[in-house]
Amino acid sequence: MDRQGIFDYIREKYEVLPEYPWRRYDENAVFRHADNKKWFALLMSVQRNRMGLSGAEYVDVINLKIDDMFFRDQIIQEDGILPAYHMNKLHWISVLLDGTVPEEKVCELIDMSFLATASAKKREKIRPPKEWIIPANPKYYDIVHAFDDTDIIDWKQGARIKKGDSVFLYVAAPVSAILYKCRVLETGIPYKYESDHLTIRELMKIRLQKRYAPDRFPFDVLKEEYGIYAVRGPRGIPNSLSAALKK
Repeated sequence: MDRQGIFDYIREKYEVLPEYPWRRYDENAVFRHADNKKWFALLMSVQRNRMGLSGAEYVDVINLKIDDMFFRDQIIQEDGILPAYHMNKLHWISVLLDGTVPEEKVCELIDMSFLATASAKKREKIRPPKEWIIPANPKYYDIVHAFDDTDIIDWKQGARIKKGDSVFLYVAAPVSAILYKCRVLETGIPYKYESDHLTIRELMKIRLQKRYAPDRFPFDVLKEEYGIYAVRGPRGIPNSLSAALKK
């Protein structure tokens, strides 16, 4: 992937054009978010020996931010990916644009950098689908039999849950276990309900995808094996539990 390929990819996917803030280095281009003005990419021409490589010829590189330090430590072991030149090496990498790194990989890293530097509002909007555990209290709703005659039901909208996410319904006592996996089909459905125990302002529509036996993921297993000590509201799922739920 060359310089023009970078320009085309970022313009087409993110509608962002390059900026050239340095008169002395007029080939160096910055790409930034429109809302928070943070950089998500810096394209520049650098001498190879300045990056610890052999040779003094210039090569195009793109600096990108990687928030996951474990992933960063792994990826800089790959050919063509180096600790960032002229930027914080704990959070940024430099990717050679000389054909060493496949185009698909460069695009993937640009996407990661865009997400890592986005505002909280934009990050939530563009984030990939996520998995959640959400509580269901049989005292107020017959969740045990909710999917007897249909595989689609309306449910209280969970904060930050969006279309495409997966929700695992944890049924409270006396069941005290995860019983269902559902996919979120629609969110933000207006609804008003209020009682002494429950207030609902919006609903989401969810589709049943999988059932679990009550003894497969009971509360004791969630606590002892996956570190989940309470399910009082929507919460994310540890990777280990996510893998077990998919089996």
